[in-house]
Amino acid sequence: MIKRELIAELRGVGLPEKAAFVYAAVLELGTAFPSKIAEVTKLNRSTTYKTLADLSARGLVSQLERNKKICYQIEKPAQLVHFAQNQIGVAESRFERAKNLLPEIEGLFSLVPNKPRVRFFEGLEGVLAVYEDHVAEQPSYEMLGFSNVEALMKMLPATFIKRYVKTKEKLGITTRGIFPEGSFSAGYNKNIYREVRKQLHVRIRFISPHDFPYKGEVTLYGKNKVSFINFHENVLIGVIVEDETISGMIRMMFELAWKSAHATA
Repeated sequence: MIKRELIAELRGVGLPEKAAFVYAAVLELGTAFPSKIAEVTKLNRSTTYKTLADLSARGLVSQLERNKKICYQIEKPAQLVHFAQNQIGVAESRFERAKNLLPEIEGLFSLVPNKPRVRFFEGLEGVLAVYEDHVAEQPSYEMLGFSNVEALMKMLPATFIKRYVKTKEKLGITTRGIFPEGSFSAGYNKNIYREVRKQLHVRIRFISPHDFPYKGEVTLYGKNKVSFINFHENVLIGVIVEDETISGMIRMMFELAWKSAHATA
C-alpha cells in the first residue's frame, strides 16, 4: 500500500503526481517489472512506461534486465536532492526569461481589443492576492474603502496585515474608510496602524451597523481599480475590476456616503 504521506512529500519535491506514485511504488517493491508497477499504482501500462522512462531520464530510477525483460529499481535516494537542485536552476532560468519577455508581452497585450479587465479569486490565498494588488500600484495614491474591518481582521493573518500596512506607509498611500460603528472600528488606527506615521493613519467615518450590516469590503485603488471581497469563511472570494467608468461611479458613491457618514464612533 503506497503511503499518501510519501506521495505528498514527493510532490513537494517537484515530482508530478503520476511520477510520485510510480517512484513510491518502485521504492516499495524494491525491484519490479512495469506490469507490477502499473498494478500497484492503478495506472495503465502506457502511462507507467512513459513515467518510468521520464524518471529514468531524471536519474531517479534505473533499468535492469531479468529473464530478458526490463525491470526497474530506485537509484540512490541522494538523487532526489540533485533533482531538487536542478529544479531550482530551471526555475531561475525561467524567471529570467519571463523578465526578458515581459516588455514584449506587455506591448502586445496593450494592443489587444476588449482585453479582460475582471479577475476572480477564491479562498484565503486568492483574497490575499487581491490585497497584494492594492500595494502593487505606483505611484502613491489615495485608497478609498467601505469595510467591515472587525470581520476583516479576524480573517487575515496578523503577519500579512503588518506587512500590508507597512508597505502602504512605504508607498505613501493615504486612506479614507467608511466602517460600521463600534469599539473595534473606533480603535482601528490605534491597534492596526500604531507603527505607521500618523499622517498616514486611516481617515475614518462611521455608519450604523444595524442599517448597513455588510460583511465585506469594497476598495478603490490605483488609477481605475476596484476590488470586492466577501469575508464569509465559507465563501472567501475576491474580484478586481479595472475600468475607469466603474471605478468613477463607485468613487462618486463613496463621496456621497462620506458626506453623510459621521466622523466619531
